[in-house]
Amino acid sequence: MSREKLTRGFLWFSILGWAVALGGKLYDLVVVAGAWSASPPASFDLLPYGKRWPVDPGDFFQPLSVIMAIGILGTVIAGWKTPWNYRVWLVVPLAVFGIAWAVTPTIFWPMIGELWGIHTGKLVRTDAEAIQLAHRWIVADSWRVVLMLAGFLSYIRAIGEPYPRQV
Repeated sequence: MSREKLTRGFLWFSILGWAVALGGKLYDLVVVAGAWSASPPASFDLLPYGKRWPVDPGDFFQPLSVIMAIGILGTVIAGWKTPWNYRVWLVVPLAVFGIAWAVTPTIFWPMIGELWGIHTGKLVRTDAEAIQLAHRWIVADSWRVVLMLAGFLSYIRAIGEPYPRQV
């Protein structure tokens, strides 16, 4: 198989992965987080965790991120010998994915713990503090969606360009 076909194959695989992730993240932000952040702390009852929810959002996003990582690495490796002005569109999603992977456990998981703690009564916060935490989540998660959009659009740009001759 030629390097061009391999790169294009991984690009399509990655575009599909990023589209699913972006759609899922938008739904999670607008619908799910929109519900639990609507009127804190009472609306924290709608947090998608615990025994009442059959699926934790992580059960969707974590396996998907493994699939995305395969596509991202395959795309970068297969397209590595292309000129930089094309390769940059293959590398941007790798950087975006790395940032998203780094901020999820370091920023979002601690916030989830705090939100859940407020909901269960294990953490005592004022209503104003709960509202501020929910707002902080929505803003940070919106930036995560913007990052994901940048990665997705980078691949759209790459697939829309004629495949360059290798250098």
